[in-house]
Amino acid sequence: MIQQIVFATNNAHKLAEVRAMLAGRIEILSLADIGCTADIPETADTLEGNALLKARYVHEHFALDCFADDTGLEVDALDGAPGVHTARYAYPDRHDPEANNRKLLAALSDCTDRTARFRTVIALVLGTAEYLFEGVVEGFIVPEPAGTGGFGYDPVFAPAETGLTFAQMGVEAKNVISHRARAVAELTAFLSRQ
Repeated sequence: MIQQIVFATNNAHKLAEVRAMLAGRIEILSLADIGCTADIPETADTLEGNALLKARYVHEHFALDCFADDTGLEVDALDGAPGVHTARYAYPDRHDPEANNRKLLAALSDCTDRTARFRTVIALVLGTAEYLFEGVVEGFIVPEPAGTGGFGYDPVFAPAETGLTFAQMGVEAKNVISHRARAVAELTAFLSRQ
C-alpha cells in the first residue's frame, strides 16, 4: 500500500512538482484534500522555522503526518536576500512573481557578482518526531528573464550546471536537479527507511 502524507502548501505549482516526483511511491495529500483552509502563518526568520511552523500546524490541527517546505533564493551580492522573504520580496503583503523578478534584476543592475542559490528546507512531522531535509542548487541570476516555463524566479535563475534558466529547462528537467527535487529526494530516502 502506498503511504499517504500531507504536503502543507497552498502553492499549486509546488504541489504538482512534488506529486510528480513522488508518483507511484507516496500519495501526497494537499491542504484542500484534508479540508484545511487556514492561511498558515510563516512568521519565522529562517526557512527551517517557517517549514516547521507549517508542518506543526497541520499535525496539531488535523493529527496527520505532514511535511512542509520553505524555499529561499539567496543572492550573494545582496547579502543573501531575498532569502526568507523570497515569495514576498517586492510586496510584503502579497505574492507578485513578476514584481519580484523586476525588483531583483533592478537590485543587481550594476553588479558583476550574480551568484546565487536556491535553498529548500523540508520539515517533516511524523508521529511525535520532527525531521529537517535540505536541498540546494547553486547558480546565478541572468541579466534578463528567459524562458516561459516554471513559476516564480524560474525565468531569472540559472543553475550553474546547465546555464539555462529553470524556465527554459521545462518541468521534467528542472525536477531532476532543482533544490526542491534534492530536498524531496532526501525526504523520500528517509521515508523509505521507515
